[in-house]
Amino acid sequence: MDDLHIRITGHAGRITFTRPKALNALSHPMALAMHQALLNWRDDPRVALVIIDAQGDRAFCAGGDIAAVYHAGRAGDHQLGRTFFRDEYRLNAAIADYPKPIVAFMQGFVMGGGVGVGGHASHRIVGDSTRIAMPESGIGLIPDVGGTWLLSRAPGRIGEYLALTGARMEAGDAIHAGFADIYLPEAQWPDLITRLEQTGDTALIRGKRPPEAPLAGRDLSAFGGRHLPDIIDALEKEGEDEILATLRRNSPLSMAAGLVMVRAARGDTRMQQALSREFRFTARATAESDFLEGVRAQIIDKDRRPAWQAEPSTERVQALLAPLEEDELLWEDAQ
Repeated sequence: MDDLHIRITGHAGRITFTRPKALNALSHPMALAMHQALLNWRDDPRVALVIIDAQGDRAFCAGGDIAAVYHAGRAGDHQLGRTFFRDEYRLNAAIADYPKPIVAFMQGFVMGGGVGVGGHASHRIVGDSTRIAMPESGIGLIPDVGGTWLLSRAPGRIGEYLALTGARMEAGDAIHAGFADIYLPEAQWPDLITRLEQTGDTALIRGKRPPEAPLAGRDLSAFGGRHLPDIIDALEKEGEDEILATLRRNSPLSMAAGLVMVRAARGDTRMQQALSREFRFTARATAESDFLEGVRAQIIDKDRRPAWQAEPSTERVQALLAPLEEDELLWEDAQ
């Protein structure tokens, strides 16, 4: 596959994103190929660990390649999106539960689907160029790919803040928020990868002292409000005009749903529970949410002027998160 380079080198299974001009966006065929490689290597004695990295300086993976989902949804085909999200989430779960170490080297943009790949690895390495975010509220979706699970485990109200604003984290914040583990200057990555290939030994992974984490010192108590309007009221009282400007650009329905889902995930004991909840929303997204309009404005036409229409009521959120019956994302037969 031109978009991925999958091979075994030494003691390492290697997966490299190879479409840097597209910021290594994750397509459906790429997700399937990555999952199959992981399945192939689970019991392969040659593979002691898996390394996932990417070509190019700008991005590890800037998100899912959702143009096909958009065009299919516009044409009335909502199944293509459901199939893509289902298979992508199965990949995310496979990475999180993999029996061998997975080492992700995440430079540049790591957003959405990129977080779903790198953010669930056992060893998550970031550098000075890293910018991690879950910006789905800006395209009428919700933090998915296990994003609500990660956000729910961030300290304090950082999870709600990141879910609603889509703010980008540099290395220090990413480690503080639980989206990464190790800071290592990117110039040292090639040598570490070579040594991991030669030895298959993750004990060789030693990071440097991470940069400061500005999020650690921020007062985000406003994001403890019960509902989205409560949060907005608190931010207005605090004069947080920059944050408010961001919230006013994002989909109200997506923010309301994301808030509920991050908090629900705090009660989950497995990431798969969060993924199944996320799938309830994304399976309905092309037909019943602001998703198509958000993708049109941000990715297709790029006018950055979405006309949000979906009602962000509690009832609407509950309907989008209701069980899917025969379409529910189940895990008994997944690896």
